[in-house]
Amino acid sequence: MPLDQLHEAEKEGREPGEMSFFGHIEELRQRILRSAVAIAVMGTVCFVNKDFVFDTLIFGPRNPDFLTYRALCGLSHTVGLADKMCFAPVEFKLITRQLGEILMQHLYVSFWLGLILAFPYVLWQFWLFLRPGLLETEQKAVRGVVSICSLLFLLGVGFGYFIIAPFSINFLAGYTLSGTEVAPTLDSYVTYMTMFTIPIGLFFEMPVVVYFLTKIGVVGYRSLQLYRRYAFVAILIVAAIITPPDVVSQAIVALPLYGLYEVSILVSRREQRRREAVIYGKNAVTDVVKANS
Repeated sequence: MPLDQLHEAEKEGREPGEMSFFGHIEELRQRILRSAVAIAVMGTVCFVNKDFVFDTLIFGPRNPDFLTYRALCGLSHTVGLADKMCFAPVEFKLITRQLGEILMQHLYVSFWLGLILAFPYVLWQFWLFLRPGLLETEQKAVRGVVSICSLLFLLGVGFGYFIIAPFSINFLAGYTLSGTEVAPTLDSYVTYMTMFTIPIGLFFEMPVVVYFLTKIGVVGYRSLQLYRRYAFVAILIVAAIITPPDVVSQAIVALPLYGLYEVSILVSRREQRRREAVIYGKNAVTDVVKANS
């Protein structure tokens, strides 16, 4: 370390290798700037490919050849239900009521897609900022957290896009009143598509969140087990709201979400038992030392 930095560290009363407060602020600024650049680059790529983004991705659930519809129909024939699980999407028109609505929604979609694509890199940047403040044992304990969080987020977005969005959009578009015609705005359609994907991606981070909450002692697996029935009922209610009124569709949505809750219980139990073993081990060593003294 240069002498001027060494004297500055001594003057501030910190270790020579420790970063100052303004050093942390500068480091955070650099991480945020790099994340913003990554989102902007990915968003620009999506903005340039407008036809693919809208015709294939955003308007995909309106297409009868959408992967989810073909998979359900194939599954129906495989299990001997003929065409009972086959259905075509509801036909409806999309309209715009403002002159710049198409451009604004194009920018809006490009930003969110850029965020989704850049999410692993953004998470990695924030991990690089937080990692120096952790002990070596803590770094080993959360090794691979960026990969796990990125995978869970992308799985959640995919689940929302291929499962929740098609069912929900068809249910909402097919729910009509006498004398009315469904003609949602492009703004409304894009908003719902966003709501059915990105929040679900964040919801899939539940096992990781529960792990850290258990690690700091905020929640425990016993409390999660205690509220298991309430969680199951809440998930069923959510599945009933966002899917068509049939048992198959509700089960397709509810079972994976409840599976995440059960995985969170297992993660919490493993971490809590590890913490208890460490605490009991330290107490045992302390008792032995006191007895010998």
